[in-house]
Amino acid sequence: MITVDTHIIIWDALKPGLLSENSNREIELANNSDGIIFCDISLWEIVMLLNKGRIEIDISYLEFIALVKASNNYIFQSITPEIADLSARLSNEIKADPADRLIAATSMITNTPLITADKNLRKIKDINTIW
Repeated sequence: MITVDTHIIIWDALKPGLLSENSNREIELANNSDGIIFCDISLWEIVMLLNKGRIEIDISYLEFIALVKASNNYIFQSITPEIADLSARLSNEIKADPADRLIAATSMITNTPLITADKNLRKIKDINTIW
């Protein structure tokens, strides 16, 4: 099982060529075994990116999410009290972006590696990242 950052979900769906070889391999392995954790904050991030025009698709947001959900063995993870607490206590090395903090905390609480290209998250020693 792995946890994926929001951009990984988007790249996997729309621009798989942007994923690293390691990321592709780990996504495939998790997809064919115990699943891929999709943090619910990523749902919000995706709709915000669409609304801001940062990503463009030819279908509605809800149709896109339905296709994304069907594309992989995603396990949706809600924000639990433990995840919220840890996200607020994470090192100041992690930027103040609440989504990054929640995704990192989810990875840590679930004890799963985080697939991310985010250099900020990858440099934090307490977070097991794959890129």
